[in-house]
Amino acid sequence: MTDTVIQPRPGAHPLAGQAMSGARMIMQVLADEGVTAIFGYSGGAILPTYDAVFLYNEAARKAKEPEIPLIVPANEQGAGFMAAGYARASGKVGVCLVTSGPGATNTVTPVRDCMADSIPIVVICGQVARAAIGTDAFQEAPVPSIMGSIAKHIFLVTDPQKLEATVRTAFEIARTGRPGPVVIDIPKDVQNWEGVFHGEGLLPIPGYRRRLRELEAATLEPAAAQRFFGLLGEAKRPLIYAGGGVINGNAAAALTAFADAFRIPVVTTLMGIGAYDTTREGSLRMLGMHGAAFANYAADDCDFLIAVGARFDDRVAGVPAKFAPKAKAIAHLDVDRAEVNKVKRVQWSHIGLLAPALEVLTAHGRAQRFAPDYAAWAAELAALKQTHAMNYDRDSSLIQPYYVIEEINRHTKGQAIISTGVGQHQMWAAQYCDFVAPRLWLTSGSMGTMGFGLPAAIGAQFAVPSRLVIDIDGDSSIRMNIGELETATTYDLPVKVVVLNNFGDGMVKQWQKLFFKGRLSASDKSLHKKDFVKAAQADGFRYAVRLEKKADVPRVIAEFLAFAGPAFLEVMIDPDAGVYPMVGPGQAYDEMITGEHIASRHPVDIKTPGPSEMF
Repeated sequence: MTDTVIQPRPGAHPLAGQAMSGARMIMQVLADEGVTAIFGYSGGAILPTYDAVFLYNEAARKAKEPEIPLIVPANEQGAGFMAAGYARASGKVGVCLVTSGPGATNTVTPVRDCMADSIPIVVICGQVARAAIGTDAFQEAPVPSIMGSIAKHIFLVTDPQKLEATVRTAFEIARTGRPGPVVIDIPKDVQNWEGVFHGEGLLPIPGYRRRLRELEAATLEPAAAQRFFGLLGEAKRPLIYAGGGVINGNAAAALTAFADAFRIPVVTTLMGIGAYDTTREGSLRMLGMHGAAFANYAADDCDFLIAVGARFDDRVAGVPAKFAPKAKAIAHLDVDRAEVNKVKRVQWSHIGLLAPALEVLTAHGRAQRFAPDYAAWAAELAALKQTHAMNYDRDSSLIQPYYVIEEINRHTKGQAIISTGVGQHQMWAAQYCDFVAPRLWLTSGSMGTMGFGLPAAIGAQFAVPSRLVIDIDGDSSIRMNIGELETATTYDLPVKVVVLNNFGDGMVKQWQKLFFKGRLSASDKSLHKKDFVKAAQADGFRYAVRLEKKADVPRVIAEFLAFAGPAFLEVMIDPDAGVYPMVGPGQAYDEMITGEHIASRHPVDIKTPGPSEMF
């Protein structure tokens, strides 16, 4: 940490000048930052701050002011993912409050998950007293060493005079630039310390703030806009490739205005779903390893690719040299300089905030009366969408997962918040659900963390209580954090939990069937004795139903979604249902496996991947 604190202006805060414990300062800063829910599990090293939460809410009740509820999960990993779900659904910084040692280490996976998907959370960890640090004291863990390589930033507060400024600075770092998780490790004696509350003040982080100022000042100049439209003017088949940065940067409206102004079709990554309304004519939905066939073929056919807040990751550009092979030029807009030219060389780029840059491009094009004729391209894409539409065996007597999700989507009409675990159910939800706006699709993209869906849904329900929140999960994925079923009922949250049960690790089984000659090593759970309905009932779900007959799907889905409180639905799906399309490891889109029910352009030879190509 730096040696000094930027001193606040006197009297800026109604509580400025008051004597407070460090723990009360932490709680007051959380309130000042607009936090409306805290997720965490208590323990000895964080007890002073937990007591401060209690006292804050007690005072708020007496003053008839809003309280800040503290939501207690079954496990600290659940708390981390609840904070992430809160952040993803609201765009605000999620807060996780845990104790030292195992409490802190249980949040490692959520911290890494948030870093990988650029999600702003602040994790506050208790730590043993300063004098005991490094002695292997009870429940001590080297949090700065553990978290330093996976978080956006880590603070260890050893000077209590800097505590208040540190907590504010953590929020600043988490939400600005490319968002991400910040961890604050606070020794117990620092929480118990008594000092003067200033009500404002930040740590001097000049390098970071200088980069932020540069980013915010990075205006897209007219000459650069002219070069962009020069490339666009030469194109006959342009395509926008939108990633999670559009959502994290609150740039969905600006992207939509730009795309619609010049009638440029849009594909999104898994993390970019919702950046452009999937029900709009210009939407080609998701591309990539399990993207729609028509989306992938559009990427193959385009002659000008416009990447916005996307990073050309391996799930999209698996073979970089073969990704968008007909594109004569690629443009890339991003907030992070490190992402440009990292995987794929581009001919035009802009580093800066996405929304202002897109607004400049839109205004420039309109001022120049740029009116391209993409009618032939639009007709080609319409044909692709019709010929290579998503499809499955609709005549099967078994319940197909796609049918279940289509039926859910028929009711929600793209308006619900959908969270998922990780696996086949995640991809089916991405393929068959509509999303009319950003922050409705919550999933673990880069890390692919099983167990994400249920706690993320709980966090989202606290963030947006007026929205219908549905966790579409798998039987293996939900097992990872199944203890959070009780959390949903404890707080009487109207979260809807769907478990698509195919008796095992569905995605792993699919890979084993395709590439390992059907050897289901450790992935088949058909002999497991778990009764999910009884488990849900034991955890307090008044609606807990198992769906086994295809004819019952419409009726049961309707009553499940209409139930007023927490609801649980287990659906016994076809255990052999697969996720298609699928671009195998080390393969390009022209080698995409489309399965039996989606038309393919090319005959595909299923190759066994090498050791370096797994997943």
